[in-house]
Amino acid sequence: MARFSRFVFLLAAVSLLAAAAPAVAPAAGPTATASKTCSVGDSQSYGTTYVLWIRKVRGVGCRKARARVRAFHDCRPGTSGRCPDLGAWNCSENRGPSTSYTYYSTVKCTKGNKRVKHRYQQNT
Repeated sequence: MARFSRFVFLLAAVSLLAAAAPAVAPAAGPTATASKTCSVGDSQSYGTTYVLWIRKVRGVGCRKARARVRAFHDCRPGTSGRCPDLGAWNCSENRGPSTSYTYYSTVKCTKGNKRVKHRYQQNT
């Protein structure tokens, strides 16, 4: 009989917890758009030493993302140049670790809600 009463008590406790838990409603408001990663292809074909990755692409396809990366590197004058403006696209560059012969840089280009982010290595 003790087993039966423990089982009934446990069943009642679980029922109470289930009834007390709030119902989960779907979230209202804006939904997040997923960013994607695009393949680089030939990493040396962009006009820089190496394009390491193209990530966090939003609002454009991978073909256009790769075209934006190429346009950015075509705009940069030489190994130490920068290109903040690609027409309607605005680009910001964050140069990271460097040595006397190379540096790494992460570039984010945006146009409204469209975004293309890539990282490259430049040998100087």
